[in-house]
Amino acid sequence: MAQKARRAAEKAVAMKATVKGIRIAGMQAAVPTQRHSFVETPEHMTPEEAQKLYASIGVHERRIAPAHLLASDLCVAAAEALLDDLGWSRDSIEVLVLVTQGPDYLLPATACLIQKRLGLPTSCAAFDVNLGCSGFVYGTWIASQLLSGSEGKRALLLCGDVSTRLLHPDDRATRPLFGDAGTATALEKSPDAAPIQIVLGTDGGGGRHISIKSGGLRHNLVEALRRPPEANETLYKEAHTHLNGPEVFSFTLRAVPALMREMLDYAGLTLDQIDTFVMHQANKFILEHLRKKTGIPAEKFVIDMHDFGNTSSASIPLAICHKLASTLAETKQRVALVGFGVGWSWGALIAELGPMQRPRVIDVPDDFETLAL
Repeated sequence: MAQKARRAAEKAVAMKATVKGIRIAGMQAAVPTQRHSFVETPEHMTPEEAQKLYASIGVHERRIAPAHLLASDLCVAAAEALLDDLGWSRDSIEVLVLVTQGPDYLLPATACLIQKRLGLPTSCAAFDVNLGCSGFVYGTWIASQLLSGSEGKRALLLCGDVSTRLLHPDDRATRPLFGDAGTATALEKSPDAAPIQIVLGTDGGGGRHISIKSGGLRHNLVEALRRPPEANETLYKEAHTHLNGPEVFSFTLRAVPALMREMLDYAGLTLDQIDTFVMHQANKFILEHLRKKTGIPAEKFVIDMHDFGNTSSASIPLAICHKLASTLAETKQRVALVGFGVGWSWGALIAELGPMQRPRVIDVPDDFETLAL
């Protein structure tokens, strides 16, 4: 079974799609104001161990949301800023897709509450998508296809997670790595837009390697409330993120280079014809290995781990807003965007970005008005 899964990943068999007549009109990212650096303030490790970890994963600091702010709030802040910058009427948004693995409630869908908060019309289609590392690529595909196949003209794609909320306090592997962020991406119909080529794939055989077992209906935390605390030790541990680092690394080096080849073949392009590559910001160690294995020149490859860490589905648009803002405000770029991870799930797209309203990374104050039910 393991060999079969490995062969499937090596082939990176992917669903392929070409979206025509849809352009990415703008992006914004939002992060909490609170910073924490394991390099400057080591916890559960010596200063020497912290420096060694920093050299490997590339994370100097992360943004951490206070207890009352969730991914939805960060995404709302990014969306409000983006709509204001673009000058788009709220009534013109007819599709709203929220990609997150940290919804506000089991129900209703958080996207429905965001529709109300943003003042979008009741004709707007709004829903959640439960994906992580590959979520921005999947979300772009979903939102653009919904526009392409409907009378709608504009869409908002929101991607975000507060991953720090789900890290075990004693987990030295995950706590220094993950940060919190929310992003908003605007898409609209445009007859002159270059086609967006997309490839997607899934292998649920790797699902257990990045997981949170407790909290859903399979391992219900409500049932735990009826038991004495000492009976819930395992449940408490499994309510936090489990990440099998070696398996993640192995999967990534098997699947992503093949995915890159398939994406370029499908688009009929070569590495030289891509201006910039932005992958899911997993960690510096993985990204450097991928860059070398795929032969991407360093000057075309974005690594943006230092200030924000791994921000799940937000990592690709956050890196674009942080590292490519000046370029995209002035020129057109053909970009390859590649997501991979929890699921296993993977996806890549090639699109033209810019010139566009300058993307920004905004700080969300602690007193930001939270999303209401």
